[in-house]
Amino acid sequence: MRQLAWCDAEVAGDEEVAGAGVVGRAEVVPLHGEAQEPRPARGMRRAGWLLVACGLVLLPWLCVLATGLPATATAAHWPVAWAGLDALEALALIATGLLAARGDRRHALAAAATATLLAVDAWFDTTTAAPGGDFATAVAMALGAELPLATLCGRLALRALSRPA
Repeated sequence: MRQLAWCDAEVAGDEEVAGAGVVGRAEVVPLHGEAQEPRPARGMRRAGWLLVACGLVLLPWLCVLATGLPATATAAHWPVAWAGLDALEALALIATGLLAARGDRRHALAAAATATLLAVDAWFDTTTAAPGGDFATAVAMALGAELPLATLCGRLALRALSRPA
């Protein structure tokens, strides 16, 4: 955000404004200082580079998974996995909503986690659904609920990050 301010100091090249005998100029100054980000602590930088390295190591692993996994698999705890994911989503939505309603800035963290959970749920619902009615239901849930809510949560998180503290 910027504010228009009047500068009374003479500046080379300023002329009297419309013969009124007023010398000066208007300039736009930032309301919030354009402070530079402080350099992260040594431990934070190391952790950051470790995470980058881990992400790069996972890239070749994706090829191994894509070519080596069987087309079908049986999971012993399939209902527990899905019920657990949906329970996490419910808790995350409630936490995000309560924090946002109270105006607590920590809602951005909850909103980012909630958006991620909802996107993951939409992905796995659609990619693991059987063809036909199950797939149509998964797509309807993804497009009608999970992805719109994920988008809302993502916007909440990004808006909170763009505001000054």
